[in-house]
Formats: sequence, structure tokens, C-alpha cells
Amino acid sequence: MSASRRTSLESDRHLVLLGACRRDREACRATLSLPAPLLPPISAHRRLRGPYTVAGTLLRALVPDALARHSALVAAHEVEILTVAPELRTQVPATLETLTSLAVPEERTRFYSRWRTLRIAHGLMEFLRDQLVADGPGTRSLVVDDVDHADPTDLEFLAVLLRRMDPALLTVVVQGTDRLLDPPAPGPLVEPGTPAGEDLGALLHRCQRIEAPPQERGEPDHAADPAPDEQTVRTLAARYIAGDATDDDPRARAAYEQLPLAERRALHDLRADELVSAAEPSLALGAIPYHREHGTEPLTAGTAALAQAMDASMLLGFYDATVDFCERGRALVDWDQQPDLWWQFTSKMPTSLSALGRAEEAEAICDEARAQTCKPVIHIQCAYATAMLYTRHREPSRRDHQRALAWINEAIAMASLLPDPRLRAFNTVFHHNGLALIEGHRGRPHAALDLVTAGLAELDHELGPDEHQLHRSVLRYNRAQVLAGLGRLDEALEEYRAVLGVDPHYPEYHFDLGSLLRRLGREQEALDAYEAALRLGPPFPEVYYNRGDIRNEAGDVDGALADFSYVLELDPSFVDAYVNRAGIRLDLEDTDGAERDAVAGLEREPDNPHLLAVLGRVHAAREENVAAWEAFSRALVADPDLVAALCGRAAAAHELGDVDTAVSDLRHAVELAPDDAGVRYNHAFALRSAGRWDAALAELDVAARLLPDDPDVLAERALCQARVTAQ
Repeated sequence: MSASRRTSLESDRHLVLLGACRRDREACRATLSLPAPLLPPISAHRRLRGPYTVAGTLLRALVPDALARHSALVAAHEVEILTVAPELRTQVPATLETLTSLAVPEERTRFYSRWRTLRIAHGLMEFLRDQLVADGPGTRSLVVDDVDHADPTDLEFLAVLLRRMDPALLTVVVQGTDRLLDPPAPGPLVEPGTPAGEDLGALLHRCQRIEAPPQERGEPDHAADPAPDEQTVRTLAARYIAGDATDDDPRARAAYEQLPLAERRALHDLRADELVSAAEPSLALGAIPYHREHGTEPLTAGTAALAQAMDASMLLGFYDATVDFCERGRALVDWDQQPDLWWQFTSKMPTSLSALGRAEEAEAICDEARAQTCKPVIHIQCAYATAMLYTRHREPSRRDHQRALAWINEAIAMASLLPDPRLRAFNTVFHHNGLALIEGHRGRPHAALDLVTAGLAELDHELGPDEHQLHRSVLRYNRAQVLAGLGRLDEALEEYRAVLGVDPHYPEYHFDLGSLLRRLGREQEALDAYEAALRLGPPFPEVYYNRGDIRNEAGDVDGALADFSYVLELDPSFVDAYVNRAGIRLDLEDTDGAERDAVAGLEREPDNPHLLAVLGRVHAAREENVAAWEAFSRALVADPDLVAALCGRAAAAHELGDVDTAVSDLRHAVELAPDDAGVRYNHAFALRSAGRWDAALAELDVAARLLPDDPDVLAERALCQARVTAQ
């Protein structure tokens, strides 16, 4: 196509290219003047490599070169790289293993948060961005096709890229059918209030949109074509299977379906064998289980491949994929004929569904399992899972700790009857730890502490020192949390140190240690702990938020601003970061910036009193007294005891001539903050305006005791003293 017919591109936006089939999209893309490609186009189809099909392909191509030229950058993102592209373990040293990542499956008692994949996506985006910057100036492009068939991990990664990556550095081209722009169908029974994460659909609507016209096939209408000959059918079917059933050419799919079942299964076997020989672990999460479940031995090789993929996904925190593999495995087996296989594919579902906020579905799975069997071990696991649903995984207003207590006691009772003493000991301790969590939620921290302490002693008595190290560390961590909640901070600190002694690379432990050190007033040590958390894993906003708080309190305004800004880059819904950044901007007299933060935060939380107070201060600084009074009044509706809003509304009321409201608001502020000399001073000023000189002098006497050398307080007190004396 001539240059005059090429589509004009916008340099400041990413692209979404929509077309009914891959051939149409490829032809349309050829008409675009895209920047130089970073890599050949990548298919996002999850059937290829399952979770992180896109991200893993990207890293396998880029990391070897980055190791040679930017080794420190690779080391800084070790966790993300090895999670997404396990094939790189032979090249990238794994130096940050944790007890969680090293635990054998039968000792795995802690699982990652569902939000770990979002943290990984941010880390991957930053690795890619920093590598492109280090490689020098110029814009590159990245084309990702088949996005409507992508795993949720890749959808999350692409959303982060679209939101955070500068198109002038890397122009991302997202390709798929027009279904990509459809609003997502109502999800499964997700608990109310479950955070939605990145909104890929909204981000795609902000991209430059290009429609790919249907291509002329150069062939008669397929409906009128004579039936293809046998060789053509076999050729097309073989192509379809060799492409791991991702080819969207309807002729290939039709040929595949025409092939005799035995031939199809044999071709699936051959393709699976070929992929296994490649020895690439990510294939075991995508194409290999697909071909094995459609091969000649679905009940043996198929279920084995699905179980392997299910277990790997579960351990890595890929919960959508885990549920998918569970459902596919359950579709192949029958409880009556293969009860052990059925339970193998069922047992991972409650935990995975719970992690995804799908508590009702998780409970339904437990009910189904209870109805299918009287095996004690299955009933124990289902009782524990149901207890956790009611104390932890349901939306707060829907939790029922009493019902959780009933279920956990049932699990404990059944565990006490297990014949194997070592298995009985571990199960009893494990479920008592669940009981401790419930007791904590019921407001009985001392009972929780006793349970966790007894559990540690029981494991030490019954098991060898190297057994269940992960669960021992979890118990000590839980003990530290309970001690901290009880205000026994020095004991909690000792427990955190002990946990880190055996599991030093777990970032969340360093984060919690930092928060405890802050409570102890050991700010520099807290900063060191936060730095360790940041160094040991992909970014998460809470660490930067807490570090920003410390920096702000220490007078490092630039550092605090940078941290709060980065928090909002990672999570634009982090309302407290808007509050803190707006406050700093107000102190710097940046009223426009403070207003932007207040408005952005209020879009997410319309009744946030702190942001409304910020808005009031912005209006006050501009001498917009009516607007200031209204904003402060809204803040006080949300929080009648917010001192900043009381003082702000008092000032606005005073400017508007409403002295009574000013006195009333400041009197309430003094009741809330009796040792704040500034509040006392302002109250005195309002009282003086009302002609109440004796009351004003009394307030200034207190303010002078609090700030004996403050010239404003002393001058105002002298004025009041003179007026009172003259009366």
C-alpha cells in the first residue's frame, strides 16, 4: 500500500487494532507506520503457555541480552523474571528464595495473595522501561495479538503497560476481536467490595482505535466450496494442532473436526511429545496439558499433565489458571470411578476461589465434597476451608465468626482422631492456628496467643527440626502479630527477628517489621526494613506509602512527594496517598496541585473527610470563603471530630461574619486537641471577636504554657490582658 494510504498514528497514545480474524489484523497492521519492532508479534493465547504467555515470551527474548549489558537491572527484578519465565533459571541465579517458594507441596501451608501478580506486572513494566531507557533514545513498538484469548495474568500485565508505559518509549499495539471492548460480563459470585484491579477495558478505550477491514480471500465462498479432499483435510488439521489449536482460520478448525477421533488424538500425542522434549517449563502450563487431555490417554497422561499445571499455578499464585485446570480435570473424571483423582482436582478449588473473592462458589465446592464422601481427611479440609470463608474471605459485613468457630472446631475434633500420631499432631496444630485467627477476630487476643504458643511447642515436641519449617515460621509470625496487637512490642520485635532469621527473603515480613519499628519510634531502623522489603520483591504501594510518611515527618519533603507520587502510579485508587500528597502541596503553596489531588481522590471516595478538608483549605487560600465553608461542612458531616475541618470552617465562618459558628467549632476542636497551642490561639481569637475577652485570655494562658516563647501567643495574650485589666 502506498504511503498516502497509510493510517495516521498518534504518537502519544497506544493502539488497539480490532479485526474479526488474525489475517485481517495482520493485513491492517502492515499499513501502519509503527516504530521499529522490539520483537516479532506475540500471541497472547493462553493455550500456548498459560499464565504470562506474553510476559514470558517477552522476557525469554530480552533477558539474555540484558544479562550481558544491564546485569544489575536483571538482578533487581529476579523474582518477577523467574516467576514469569522459569526457563531462565539456568541463566538468572535464584538468590531470593523463601520458605514459601522452597516448601514441598505437602508442607505448603501459606499461599500468595491474589495481588502478587499485579505487583509482578508492575515490576515487569519497570524492567522493560528501564532496559529501553538504558538502550538509548528512540521509540519501539510491541504487538500483542489474540488478547481476547489471554490469561488474566497477561491481561493485568498489558493493562499496566498501557497505563504506565510512555508510548514515546514503547508503543503497545493490542490486537484482537471487537469483543475486547465489550464490558466484561457480570463475574461469578464475587464478594462485594472486592478490588477490581487494573481495568483493561477502560484503558483500551483510551487507546487510538483502528478497525481492520475484512480481507479479500481470493477464493469462492466456503459454503459453496466442494468438500476438501482427504489430503487437504489432513494438512489443515495437522497445521491446526501444530499451532496448538490457536489458529482462527475456520477451514483449519473444520478440517480438525473432520479428522477421525483416533487420528486427532494421535496427532495431539505427537505434538505433546514434541513440546515435552523442548524442556520448557512454561509449556507445561499451556499447550502440553491441552494436548494431553485431548490425546489418546486423557485419564492418565491427560489428568497427570493437568494436575501438574494445577499444582504449579497454585504455588505461584495464578489462581484463575488453577481454577481452570481444576475444572478441566474434574470434567475428565468421575467421583464414583476415580474418587482420588476427583478429589485431587477438587481440593485446590476452595483456596483458589477464596483468593479470587469467590467465597460462595468455594463453599459450594466444600458442600459438594462433603456430600460425596465420608473420608475424614476430606471432611477436615472442607471444614477448615469453610471456617476461613466465614472469618476471613467474605466481605466484612457478611462474616460470621461464630459459624467459623463451629466449623474449625469440627476440623479439630476430626483431626484429633487421625491414627497417625505425627499427622495428628500437625493437623491439630494447623487447625488450632486457624482457631487462633478466629479468636483474634472475636476480640480474644490472649486466647489466640495461647493457641499459637502451644502449637509451636507441639511441633517442636512431635516433629523433627527440619520438618514443616514453613508452618513453624507462619506460627511465629502470627505470634508476633498478636503480641503487637496486645501492645507487647518488644516481644513482638523478638518474634519478627526470629521469623526473619529463618525466612530472610520474604518481603512482607520486612514490611511488618518496619511498621512495628515505627511504633517503637525507631524510624531509621524502620526505613531500613522498608528498604529491604523493596529490594526483595516486586513493588507494592504500602511500603512506599509508609516510607513517604517517615520522610515527611523527618522534613524530607522531596522524598515524601516522590514516594506518594509513586504510590499513585502503582495504584491510582490509593486515597490516603492523595491526602498526604495534597497536604504537602498545600504546605508548599501549590494550591492547584493540591486541588487536583483532592478532586482525584474524591472521585474514588466522595465523602473522604480529609480530602474535603484539603479542598476547603484550597478555597480558603484563594479567599473563596463560601466554597471553603461548604467543603469543610461536608468534611464534618463525614467526620464531626476532624480537627482540621473544625478549624478550617471556623476560619471561613469568621471571614463570613459568623462568629458564633467560629467559636463553637473551635471550642469543639479544643476539646478534641487540648494540648494544641495553635487551636487554643485560634479559639482565643474567635472569642475576642465575640467580645469575650476573659475567655480569650484564659485560652491564651494555656497556649502560653504550651508555647512559652511564641511571640504571637505572647503578643495576643498581652493585648487581652490589657483589655481585661482596663475593663
